[in-house]
Amino acid sequence: MKLSATADFDQRYQTHLKHLKLKGLQPKTIDAYSRAIRRMGLTFRTSVVALSRMALT
Repeated sequence: MKLSATADFDQRYQTHLKHLKLKGLQPKTIDAYSRAIRRMGLTFRTSVVALSRMALT
């Protein structure tokens, strides 16, 4: 089963938030990091994995 780009982003975003909280970061830091991830998703309109591949080429 393949996830849609939006569902994939949402799943990865939630996992990212969970890791930030588990690391014990302050709420304002978590908010800043999560805002940056959301902006990247909106700006590039592609999956985070695709962005990683683009950076490597």
